Amino acid sequence: MASKENTVLTGKLKRWNEAKGFGFISTEHGQRDIFIHISDLKGMSRRPLVGDMIHYQVKVQNDGKNRAINASIEGVERIQDSRDSRSNKKASKSNKNRALLFIALATVAIIVAIALF
Repeated sequence: MASKENTVLTGKLKRWNEAKGFGFISTEHGQRDIFIHISDLKGMSRRPLVGDMIHYQVKVQNDGKNRAINASIEGVERIQDSRDSRSNKKASKSNKNRALLFIALATVAIIVAIALF
């Protein structure tokens, strides 16, 4: 039998507190609502809205309550993870720095060459 954490479930977002970034998903079979935090909706192109269908996995927390993890909003596009974007910005800045250094060294070499003639 598959564990809860590996099974992808779907439920409707029943409540959402935008100010605090959490809400509850109603489940099938009348089970207790599942807590969801905005951090478990990584990469969504928009914030969740009450009524959205949420695909999620379940994690049992230390207090025995269930929590939605690895969640996504049905029909909403995923965007690049901000951590990836930060590393891409760092790489881009590093490449710019190398290009500027090359230009500076080339300029110095040209000035020295002109001064020698």
